[in-house]
Amino acid sequence: MNIVQALILAIIQGITEFLPISSTGHMIITSTLMGISHQDFTKLFEVVIQLGSIVSVVVLYWRRFVQSFNFYLKLFTAFIPAAIFGYLFSKQIDSFLEKPLIVGIMLLLGGIVFMYIDEWFKNENAKIEDTPNYWKAFKIGLFQCIAMIPGVSRSAATIIGGLSQKLTRKAAAEFSFFLAVPTMFAATLKKIYDFYHLNGISFDTHQIMLLVIGNIVSFIVAMVAIKSFINFLTKHGFKLFGYYRIFAGLVIIIMVMMGYLIEI
Repeated sequence: MNIVQALILAIIQGITEFLPISSTGHMIITSTLMGISHQDFTKLFEVVIQLGSIVSVVVLYWRRFVQSFNFYLKLFTAFIPAAIFGYLFSKQIDSFLEKPLIVGIMLLLGGIVFMYIDEWFKNENAKIEDTPNYWKAFKIGLFQCIAMIPGVSRSAATIIGGLSQKLTRKAAAEFSFFLAVPTMFAATLKKIYDFYHLNGISFDTHQIMLLVIGNIVSFIVAMVAIKSFINFLTKHGFKLFGYYRIFAGLVIIIMVMMGYLIEI
């Protein structure tokens, strides 16, 4: 991986991590098109630069992270299902990460769902709530497990989970951002452990530089993306994201069928 490829992946990560369009799916497709998806460092890089995105959430919402201990307990409650599911099915999940066709299909199906989300939850503004209670947090965490299939989108699954628990669009999106912090942090630590200890590979100076640059770029881009997404979602809803997902999904499926995207 060279610095240009690292910058491209970091920008895509920062833009897509908190939008309901699947950051993992976009990273898989981009790295495949650049011919670096098979590299062990690429797989590590795509996970580790999520740290920059995590920090952007903490910086933007720092007041929420110092308000009360209950806030952390709710995040931990919501995190439990994904932690268990990820541990039990880690090998199957990793195998999905090398399948562009799965990304295309899930983007397409998710896009169709998004065309109707605003109608299904059109009365969500009747209940204003900053964070869910513990039981609701746990159920939102169950939705997050679905997002382990690339192309589903972690933010999309958890936002829909929040809406299903009668949260407003804004509250559902913000809780999705908060839940990303423990989830992405845990995934990053596991990936670093696998890369460094299980594979017996250490980082060289070039790789460390790429990881630092990637995190800085993803942090800056994610800050802008989060602010823009909250404003857009509150005013316009999900339909535009549905159109995008359908278009992107169809393009990916066609590219796989034509041999432009090769599954590993």
